[in-house]
Amino acid sequence: MKTVLIIGIGAGDPEYLTVQAVNALNRADVFFLLDKGADKETLVDFRREICRRYIRDRDYRFVDAASPEWDRRSEAYRSTIDTLNSDKQALFERLIGEGMADGECGAFLVWGDPALYDSTIRIVEAIARNGASMDGRDGAPAIDYEVIPGITAPQALAAKHRVPLNRIGGSFAVTTGRRIAEEFPADLDSVVVMLDSKDAYRRYVDQDIDIYWGAYIGTPDEILIAGKLKDVAEEIARTRAEAREAHGWIMDTYLMRRNDPPEE
Repeated sequence: MKTVLIIGIGAGDPEYLTVQAVNALNRADVFFLLDKGADKETLVDFRREICRRYIRDRDYRFVDAASPEWDRRSEAYRSTIDTLNSDKQALFERLIGEGMADGECGAFLVWGDPALYDSTIRIVEAIARNGASMDGRDGAPAIDYEVIPGITAPQALAAKHRVPLNRIGGSFAVTTGRRIAEEFPADLDSVVVMLDSKDAYRRYVDQDIDIYWGAYIGTPDEILIAGKLKDVAEEIARTRAEAREAHGWIMDTYLMRRNDPPEE
């Protein structure tokens, strides 16, 4: 039996790792690192750094592989993601099959928390459910797996801006740029937006909304902007474009909060 750990490593600061995550790091024999290209080398370097910082008195190794590519401009979003996850599943099966011996423990280090806008749990669960043997013995269970939670980008964003995510007694939603571009949920006053590649917040500049935006949260490159959306929207868009140009990638999150909350 092989054991796979899906470890949430937080949203950018090595000190965001929980005690449980540190203990999990110290169980792993092998860490699988997905290379997403030269622009995102810092994300791989971060994973290596937390291993160096937190693993004590044990040998471990890294297995690197190129992450499957996908067309982010595709209009057929769901089918594109299904294809991406299928490609990732084939890759994960190969990594687990070839990169681990029976009885060993391997780990995927997931940015933020594995349960929020990440497919690693789904992919590993599918491998385990299919029951395909990783060592060639028909009928042998492939793997067992565990999930270790991490600090999410919305949590880190709220802490950095020193604001709660919800009003007293109120609800909030976590959604995507694609969704918020369509509508602001009618029954909510607070929305956290992730994966917004097109500055969808600009749609709401004519409304009385506060925005709390952050990029590269927890890293030395962290950028924070907050204020009335109508006043800071263009500053965010400009800063975001400059940061993407400088780094080759951007990872940002924001909270929008109406000041005229919907009627109960």
